[in-house]
Amino acid sequence: MSGKKLLMIVGDYVEDYEVMVPFQALSMLGYEVHTVCPNKKAGDKVRTAIHDFEGEQTYSEKPGHYFALNYNFDEVNANDYLGLVIPGGRAPEYLRLNKQVIKIVQDFSQKPIAAVCHGPQLLAAAGILKGKKCSAYPACEPEIGLGGGIYQAIDVDKAIVDGNLVTAPAWPAHPDWLAKFVALLGAKISL
Repeated sequence: MSGKKLLMIVGDYVEDYEVMVPFQALSMLGYEVHTVCPNKKAGDKVRTAIHDFEGEQTYSEKPGHYFALNYNFDEVNANDYLGLVIPGGRAPEYLRLNKQVIKIVQDFSQKPIAAVCHGPQLLAAAGILKGKKCSAYPACEPEIGLGGGIYQAIDVDKAIVDGNLVTAPAWPAHPDWLAKFVALLGAKISL
């Protein structure tokens, strides 16, 4: 798979597992994963947060690691990539306000897109959910509906595919979410 590029859009307080695990897993499979953030360049870092489900009404948040960016945001051209990965956490909440981020997401609208947790907030803001089934962290259900999507309440360890989109509610879905995304990319994994 040499030369196969993917884009991952992140920001400060991206969910730690939702950026680290996909980056490492997709890299292990031979994809070149470019990680970018608005107003930052290759070598800069974003702060992550660890979200856990401990019985409260919503997730708890703890400080995570720093995650290094490896590509310049201003150099992104969707034509150079096979697909897009959008991790969750609090980052999508403010990334959706950036017109360049929204344009990039729109430019990927016909390519495979994997979004998890709060990541579908970017899909809704970009207007690419119309008529599509989409899962996300439950608190994002209103935005998915307002964005024209059809919210799917699924188990936290599952993912769904609708056309070119694969979405999941949170990081416990990584095995299913990543397997379905890799299949959308056309890769086959066998043991």
